[in-house]
Amino acid sequence: MARTRHYKRLEKNAVSSFLQTMRRFFAAVRGGFSRLFKVFDSKLTIMVVPHAKGKVVNFQTNVFALALAAVLAVGIIGSFVYFNRQAAGSGAEISRLMSENRQTLASLDELRDENNNLLQTAKRFRSSLSQALSLIGISQSSDVARASMGNGDLSALFDTQEQAFGATQEANDIRMLNAYIESAIQPIEEIGKMLETQETLFSDIPNIWPIKGGIGHISMQFGQNEHPITGQWYIHKGLDFSTYRSGDPIVATANGQVVTVGYDMSFGNYVIIKHKHGIYTRYCHMSRMNVQKGQFVTQRQVIGNIGNTGITTGPHLHYEIHIGSDVVDPAKYVNVKTSR
Repeated sequence: MARTRHYKRLEKNAVSSFLQTMRRFFAAVRGGFSRLFKVFDSKLTIMVVPHAKGKVVNFQTNVFALALAAVLAVGIIGSFVYFNRQAAGSGAEISRLMSENRQTLASLDELRDENNNLLQTAKRFRSSLSQALSLIGISQSSDVARASMGNGDLSALFDTQEQAFGATQEANDIRMLNAYIESAIQPIEEIGKMLETQETLFSDIPNIWPIKGGIGHISMQFGQNEHPITGQWYIHKGLDFSTYRSGDPIVATANGQVVTVGYDMSFGNYVIIKHKHGIYTRYCHMSRMNVQKGQFVTQRQVIGNIGNTGITTGPHLHYEIHIGSDVVDPAKYVNVKTSR
């Protein structure tokens, strides 16, 4: 029993101490708020005294109203500074976007110009391809004549007025042009196959530059010329090719058989090759001959070297083409300058 009374007494003392502490805390808080209220409620008199003679203006307020006005003034000034900076940043961003927009418009104009140039080139290509196909007897398919892309075709691309503006029209033009080019691949492949099958015919007819690598130049044309030694007018029966030096390799301009390897007072060392279809070629003034009579040679095969033998004023190749008993202008057959 004694112990129980002791615990109750301790419990009662603890509760009493806690209640006294809380009362002191709330009293202190109430006193603080009271003092703060008294401070904010303190009366202030503000006087405005003009320099010139005039009525003095005064008005009364308290600390709370003055502090509130100060906070509002700081807030307004801070907001003004913040939004002013935001406006300056937005103006710089707008200027940057406008500059990029001008650059984009300039690039778009350039793209449109290039697109127009591409369309003009495609138009010329279409005309040239049609003529080439007609000349070699290949019929132009309807896919090439009318490159479809949706409801549009190439004629609409070239011949009708523009119905759309901006990038959409350019993109549509490029799509139709791409469709046409894809459809043109087939006839071009047919041309390649035909040329491949005719390669033997081209190899049997003299049609390349007679100096290896396509070097040199024509120093005298076929026909009426002034003789470089006698000064008299005469008929030059071939083409003279010069590289300004001796030793450059001479090639056969077509497949054939060597029928003559000899020397002549005028032509010097020379070679004559017989080709199909009654065609002969003669190569003169050679410094060295690499073939023998009766030997078969192929187009672009080296048969000798440029020299200065016979009657010449310098190292060069005199080249002739004969068809039967007629001498023809080799320039009509030298249609491929380089012989690889």
